Amino acid sequence: MRSRLAAWSVAVILAAAATVARAADDPLKICLDEDRPPLSVHQRGKPDAGFDVLLAQAIAERMGRPLKIQWFESRLDEDSSPQLEANALLSDGRCSLVGGYALTRDSLVVPGMKTARLPDFTGATRDDRRRRVALGVLAPSQPYVYSPMTVVLGPKARDRKIGDIGDLAGLRLVIESGSLGDAILMTYDKGRLIDSITHLVPGRDDLLGTLSRGDHDATLIDLARFDAHRAAHPDTAITASGYYYPIGANRGYVGLASDGALIEAVNKVLTELGTEGKIAEFGKQAGLTYLPPREPAILGDVWMKIIQR
Repeated sequence: MRSRLAAWSVAVILAAAATVARAADDPLKICLDEDRPPLSVHQRGKPDAGFDVLLAQAIAERMGRPLKIQWFESRLDEDSSPQLEANALLSDGRCSLVGGYALTRDSLVVPGMKTARLPDFTGATRDDRRRRVALGVLAPSQPYVYSPMTVVLGPKARDRKIGDIGDLAGLRLVIESGSLGDAILMTYDKGRLIDSITHLVPGRDDLLGTLSRGDHDATLIDLARFDAHRAAHPDTAITASGYYYPIGANRGYVGLASDGALIEAVNKVLTELGTEGKIAEFGKQAGLTYLPPREPAILGDVWMKIIQR
């Protein structure tokens, strides 16, 4: 009897060890946008770079797992949906987490459709581009960075002090149609700024280029986008106003609700890295103006908040 118990114990120990070994060999698969500097950048012939790349590497290392990044390209058109793209990638098993995800209530609701197309991703086949994926339910990690909108000034308005959107009165404003910045400027104080706004087509017109040339005086964009422009154009004529619009979203990871154990494990590592100051360091290394997450962790109805202001 004792020999059988001993043999059984040894078998259990060996099985547990084998499970741990398999888990250690199992890559942590994270999907990242290939063209969102300084958060994440993937260019042929160059090392992968960006804040989210550094963070993903640190998380995988702390979890004792190799990292595999699945790069994808987010579409820039009116029919695209970051929520559906992320859900399709996760539900298709392309990754277990999508990084740099804006944590808003709208972006985490159960999808209104049962299937969606995959965004273009590295390694995609012709069939991948055609087929639709059955969608799951999304679940967020805790946030790791705050992503606000900021006013950026052109050369002719570089000395203008901006403490509120109302301080843009009298300036020549430029914004991309359909953007969050567009909604903020167009609805401010019952449309007081409308006559000063020029609209550009996203993905076709060069918003920051026209601002830098002095064609316009100011715009309202995501802070990380200004960081990326400044890194690519060190001699740019546009400047940061230092003003952050008070309604902003945190960014974090999103996975499937069915993979709660992974989300919990990632949250543990994020807490450790944040406490040690590592996440802020990654932001500095990547050229990101890092701002720690703010309450609420998940932003409510963005459009209603803007209209109410």
